[in-house]
Amino acid sequence: MARLHERFRTEMVPELVKEFGYTSVMQVPRLQKVVINIGLGEAIQNAKALDAATRDVVAITGQKPVITRAKKSIAAFKLRAGMPIGVMVTLRGERMYEFVDKLISIALPRVRDFQGVSPDAFDGRGNYNLGLREQLVFPEIDYDSIDKLRGLQVTIATTARNDQEARRLLHLMGMPFRN
Repeated sequence: MARLHERFRTEMVPELVKEFGYTSVMQVPRLQKVVINIGLGEAIQNAKALDAATRDVVAITGQKPVITRAKKSIAAFKLRAGMPIGVMVTLRGERMYEFVDKLISIALPRVRDFQGVSPDAFDGRGNYNLGLREQLVFPEIDYDSIDKLRGLQVTIATTARNDQEARRLLHLMGMPFRN
């Protein structure tokens, strides 16, 4: 499944060097890491929601997630500092490329009424954020085994200096941006 990583080295690097006029191949933007996060507000009342979300993230990424905890107490939400409120996993290296390849080629086309992802979801420093409404778009998740539909956030961190370079990098990787 190392197709994307191999294509990056052989096809995309020379294209980006030519397009942006880099003097060295080391200046070419690369993927740094991918962070997948599921926020679980329901974990306050339902402790099993954490286990189900962990199981889903392990199935999707192949890596065990870290449980995120509340930093502050918020009385209106019945939340105390230190309570578990989500799961997240950081992918790097080969797993990161495999996940991005799976996201672009399999998961995004399975999103209902998909028109493309927003080209404006960059943060100004070359990182891209993408929200998915349900975990079912990934083929590893069986519809009968889930207890509830949960959204997840995917953050793709790049070494690009600006949004234009990062957008071009993701476009070359096959990210289906809306026009």
